[in-house]
Amino acid sequence: MTAPAHLAMFSIAAHGHVNPSLEVIRELVARGHRVTYAIPPAFVEKVAETGAEPRPWHSTLPGPGADPAAWGSELLDHVELFLADAMQALPQLAAAYEGDVPDLVLHDITAYPARVLAHRWGVPAVSLSPNLVAWEGYEEEVAEPMWAEPKSTERGKAYYARFRAWLEENGIGLHPDDFVGRPDRSLVLIPRALQPHADRVDERVYTFVGACQGDRAAQGDWVRPADAEKVVLVSLGSTFTDRPGFYRECVRAFGGLPGWHLVLQIGERLDPAGLGEVPANVEVRSWVPQLAVLRRADLFVTHAGAGGSQEGLATATPMIAVPQAVDQFGNADMLQALGVARRLDTEEATAEALRATALALVDDPEVARRLREIRAAMAREGGTGRAADLIEAELARARA
Repeated sequence: MTAPAHLAMFSIAAHGHVNPSLEVIRELVARGHRVTYAIPPAFVEKVAETGAEPRPWHSTLPGPGADPAAWGSELLDHVELFLADAMQALPQLAAAYEGDVPDLVLHDITAYPARVLAHRWGVPAVSLSPNLVAWEGYEEEVAEPMWAEPKSTERGKAYYARFRAWLEENGIGLHPDDFVGRPDRSLVLIPRALQPHADRVDERVYTFVGACQGDRAAQGDWVRPADAEKVVLVSLGSTFTDRPGFYRECVRAFGGLPGWHLVLQIGERLDPAGLGEVPANVEVRSWVPQLAVLRRADLFVTHAGAGGSQEGLATATPMIAVPQAVDQFGNADMLQALGVARRLDTEEATAEALRATALALVDDPEVARRLREIRAAMAREGGTGRAADLIEAELARARA
């Protein structure tokens, strides 16, 4: 039994970064630890429900529900926002923990100040990664080609100079790329099946614990209609929801299709009137308890975010992956390679293509077999309990 400790978690206000950590935090609280969670106000209530103590701070990043265009269109747009936010957040977070230094720091991959503070306090830091991690050779195969052009520009050079100076001011000699992408210790909150080149990931640093989902009872339930022979859930997550054309294609694909029931999650920003006439077998929602629906669904049309992808795998639900941004394209390819999904890019996702792909997937015995195998492998990864065990092991190591 590990003696109770003060554990501090740090993240940004984004569903895809907060949600994966919540069950781990809930478990650590249940084990008697005092857990504080530094988070912008939009997620304070969600964090408090785990039993952790929220430590609110002001972020300059686009918040949940913001137009994706607020993140910019280029790689440098994106990373400059994160660096600027980290630099202005650090003094806030240092003040929030003055006189209350934790025994161990937990942090999302985007929470740069957390690693700085752990260094300043002399306590261990454990990254909780909600998506893929670097493998041996990642820099040469992915990062260097991706960054070659931005690094050659004056703007890119200025970004790296600013990042280096900030790290050096805080006594950290790491290169910014290593600081961001190479943690000392990381728990990976996705199934190993979703990790590219998993056999080349350094297991001394990274441990795959798989999905940490919990029962989600507080989010409510969903009842499958009695006359539904097949249920399809369509969701593009919480950010890339302003896609009325895509949703209309989904209505055309499944609306009125005999025996099918469509659950269409469209987010908060889209007016349902923009969908036109909706048949009786189509259920339009701004939000649904996704895991509850997937447990009763036959098909998942998803943007292939890390959270949705692993929920599809955990519930053994065949998927049509329609990626929208960043890591979703790689996730879509991984799901297709696993034999449990088909990738359709947005421009290809016509009603005809969606319907034909759906009919091929839902009754394919090989797809069902692969999903059962992956779900069993995920269960063996340990999930929430194993993640908490490993965090307590790091804590015991630090105390030894």
